[in-house]
Amino acid sequence: MFYYTLNIIIINYLNLFNLYLIGNNMTTIVIVEKTGVLKNLTIKEYNEEELYKKCGFKKADDFGKQTEWNVKIDGKKYLVSLYGKIDGKANTENKYDFPPPVDSTLFFGNCALVCQKKKDDSTFELYSMNSELWEKMYEKLFGGFENLAVTCAEDEDEVDELENVPAEKKTKHGYLKDGFVVDSGDEDEDYETEDSEEMGDSDDVEDDQEDEELNLEDIGSELSEDEYDYSDEDDGDDGEGVKETVFVNIGKKKD
Repeated sequence: MFYYTLNIIIINYLNLFNLYLIGNNMTTIVIVEKTGVLKNLTIKEYNEEELYKKCGFKKADDFGKQTEWNVKIDGKKYLVSLYGKIDGKANTENKYDFPPPVDSTLFFGNCALVCQKKKDDSTFELYSMNSELWEKMYEKLFGGFENLAVTCAEDEDEVDELENVPAEKKTKHGYLKDGFVVDSGDEDEDYETEDSEEMGDSDDVEDDQEDEELNLEDIGSELSEDEYDYSDEDDGDDGEGVKETVFVNIGKKKD
């Protein structure tokens, strides 16, 4: 409501200002400087052929109307014309972002915005426009911008969908429990169970290895190595005797 009232006040002020200018044969246009800054310029006698001078050019070469916008603000229809140059020297590019269809067109030097208002007989008359009115048209031509203050107020007024949900159906972080969101405590229990199972398996493997080592020791303790020397004395051979190693089970000592 505040913004609507403010818009009405601005429009009424501009209408009164226009009546004053028309009575004195004066018109206000908007100069878009190459730096992107908007400047209001009131001229005594409007002459389209001399607009290039108002933009700071010495010659009218390549200067002319580039596009027009039809805008409706608060029930009133306006026609805004853009004048400027699309050819120029390097480092003189205009940095202002103009609305479509010239949003990708590169302009050089200063540009001029001239406004006309539609009368009841569907004809247009020259209308004084300052930077405030142009910014309202600019927003409309770009489809409107989001008002952060209004958006913040709407967010505060939103109802929490989980406010009436019982606590046992929500996680400790306030999320609704379902097939995708679980409580972190449940996850911890699962991890502990898996870890404990893995540790149990590893203990079993270690026990098996120890049992195998014990069995090998038992076998080693029950076997002893005796060496026998066989020689064929009866045959009188000079060959070397044959040595044979025999393992004898001497048994395990009882306690």
